[in-house]
Amino acid sequence: MLNVIIFGPPGSGKGTQSELIIAKYGLYHISTGEILRQEIKKQTELGAVADEYIKTGQLIPDELIIKILADVLDANLGAKGFIFDGFPRTIAQGKALDQLLSEKNTSIIAVLNLAVDEEELLNRLIKRGEESGRTDDDPVVIQKRLEVYRNQTEPLKEFYKKKGKLFTIKGNNSIEDVFEKIAEVLDRLSFQAK
Repeated sequence: MLNVIIFGPPGSGKGTQSELIIAKYGLYHISTGEILRQEIKKQTELGAVADEYIKTGQLIPDELIIKILADVLDANLGAKGFIFDGFPRTIAQGKALDQLLSEKNTSIIAVLNLAVDEEELLNRLIKRGEESGRTDDDPVVIQKRLEVYRNQTEPLKEFYKKKGKLFTIKGNNSIEDVFEKIAEVLDRLSFQAK
């Protein structure tokens, strides 16, 4: 299975690049953010809990996210692989994801780290907020999200680097250039896996 994590700060292009990866490699997209936004929109109990965390720029509790992921994996056992977008966000979540995948006799083969300058991130997120109306793209919440990312999520780079699974790609370039670099990594890894 071609299991990939797309990694980077808010506004780094994870969603855009995920769509291109899905189109080329036929992976099943797991965006925890999208799953949670759907639950909020449907006004489910999970949505109400998630909404309180999201509004303040905080991370959703691990046990809740792992349960959601296990359900999604079980519902899509025939997939060629999965792309995890927005998860894991902490080392504890990384370990929990490794455990969950191990129980399903698979593992992550690559962590694609999209590296983007902070000024570019701010510009992208403010623009996205204006265009989409997403409440988490408000300038005050953006700063909080970037701070949470630096403190809680960025340490995952070292976690995956030690495992030999981290591939850093400059995310400031055009969408096409970024995807070309991603495809080089995935083509090489999927060839090696055969």
